[in-house]
Amino acid sequence: MSTYMANAATVERKWYILDAAGKPLGKTAALAADILRGKIKPTYTPHVDCGDYVIVINADKAVLTGKKLEQKYYYTHSGYVGGLKATQYKRLMAEKPELAMRLAVKGMLQKNKLAADQLTRLRVFRGEEHTHQAQKPEVWDR
Repeated sequence: MSTYMANAATVERKWYILDAAGKPLGKTAALAADILRGKIKPTYTPHVDCGDYVIVINADKAVLTGKKLEQKYYYTHSGYVGGLKATQYKRLMAEKPELAMRLAVKGMLQKNKLAADQLTRLRVFRGEEHTHQAQKPEVWDR
């Protein structure tokens, strides 16, 4: 008996909804990263992009444990001397919770060519409503 290896032609993708309300940002991001990579499937193959689509709702209601709201920062740099900008997560979660969730998921994906394609299948929404009812997404409850 040979080992099963998935390829791009045989991958079947589903849509899943993750509700982040009241859950830690990191745990929701870790689950989203596993679904995007395809690690929840029995046909998981590390070198093939076999993951599913993920819709994260209620990103504004995700919580950060401990003192992360005050102590954690998001850094950007313009490329010029003195161009470092630091944004406190308290402000980031208030103004752009979608960006905070996307950054958390991006940090948990592999650092290779597959990660960019996997990240395009992530959809993050601030509230309950999303625009993907036509795809008939399943609510993730495991």
